[in-house]
Amino acid sequence: MTNAQKWVAVFLGLFVVLFIIGKATKEEESFGDSDYYGSTEGAAEVSGLELIESVGCIRCHGIDLQGTALAPGLYEAKNHWSRKDLINYLRNPSAYDGDERFDKYRDKYSGSIMPSYGNRDVKELGKIADYLLSLDK
Repeated sequence: MTNAQKWVAVFLGLFVVLFIIGKATKEEESFGDSDYYGSTEGAAEVSGLELIESVGCIRCHGIDLQGTALAPGLYEAKNHWSRKDLINYLRNPSAYDGDERFDKYRDKYSGSIMPSYGNRDVKELGKIADYLLSLDK
């Protein structure tokens, strides 16, 4: 065995050991008995409004979520969305391109793009959706 082969074997062995240690010490994430879009039981005790503020929705939709020149108000969400559909929209807004309603928004709020929150925990998105769907004027 050449020196290069020995070094590769050492690094490969070290990688395997670290991988095994990582797997053994990692906490498993559990969604419980709920379905993918189910309840938020067991989630951190953060309200939907706190999540909305932390992800930055108020920067475009306004501190009162009534809308600004950058983005529409969010008080009519329950007229357009089910909980599941709203979560899916938050995860991937670009999937809704071509929808007539969004074409109107794009014309009215040109220069603004709804960001994707696909990297957020679905339970957090569920709390955000629940909060938005509960808003009344």
